[in-house]
Amino acid sequence: MGYKNYKDLEVYQKARVFRNEIDDLSKSFPAEEKFNLVDQIIRGSRAVTAHIAEGHGRFHYKEYIQRCRTGRGELMETDDHLTVALD
Repeated sequence: MGYKNYKDLEVYQKARVFRNEIDDLSKSFPAEEKFNLVDQIIRGSRAVTAHIAEGHGRFHYKEYIQRCRTGRGELMETDDHLTVALD
């Protein structure tokens, strides 16, 4: 089954939920982390959905895949930042 819009993709929908959960979580961080760790975590989580959307707009399969790979990299970077926060 095909899809008409990147917003129909399950991966985009899950990344969107993740992004919203990160936004909520970031509000609980100490004020001194607002411009350091919180900024990195928020930007990383937002980049995941942004790369999926950008790749969809490229209209070429290989470019789309590359943007999805970049989005996956952003997800792993955000995961590391969350590990730093936990530590």
